[in-house]
Amino acid sequence: MQAEISGNTMPVLQLTLGPGEQIISEPAQFSWMSANVELQTKMGAGGSKGIFGAIGRALSGGGLFLNTYEVSSGEGMVAFASKMPGQIVQIELNPQSNYLVHRHGFLCGTRDVELSIGFQKSLGAGIFGGEGFIMQKLGGNGHAWVELGGDVVFYDLAPGESLRVHPGHIGMFEASVGFDMTLMKGIKNVLFGGDGLFVANLSGPGKVWLQSLAVPNIAHAIIPYLPAPSK
Repeated sequence: MQAEISGNTMPVLQLTLGPGEQIISEPAQFSWMSANVELQTKMGAGGSKGIFGAIGRALSGGGLFLNTYEVSSGEGMVAFASKMPGQIVQIELNPQSNYLVHRHGFLCGTRDVELSIGFQKSLGAGIFGGEGFIMQKLGGNGHAWVELGGDVVFYDLAPGESLRVHPGHIGMFEASVGFDMTLMKGIKNVLFGGDGLFVANLSGPGKVWLQSLAVPNIAHAIIPYLPAPSK
């Protein structure tokens, strides 16, 4: 399998598949593909074990079903374009290397990549929606590609080193990184600071990818400019 990421502001991932190679993605992710690529929609893909595994994956921001792409003969190509300005990052997965990714970050992965819910906390429907703040867990074996918003800032945290991050700017981090959510300190900060009630604590050891473009923040910022609903 060959992977090529092209473009800058709105990058595109193009994957060249050989016989027997397979890619999985959430529905409605792919952008274009060659005529010999076969697309099938399955509930059991992505490491889900029956209906309850699929429901857990759906709660992580995915769906009950995943799409699979493969070719029966020769080589085929399938492309995934980014949905927002940002970057596409490739990661390698194995039993000792798992990742937590923002809920809409998983773009696609190889056959044995497993997608499940990694973290969920209600932070208020006003910013993150009725399901609150959710992180997907990427595990299994193989390669996965993750979409991050805007510019990406990378940190390799040493043991005991920590960062406090607005939840919307968390793109991805290794499962070895300690993670929890706490209330913003100070009543004036909460009431007048404008940064929300919660802050994320990330502590090493492990790698962290932060994204400058936080989709929940953008959605919240444009609400005053949307037309009022008709009565």
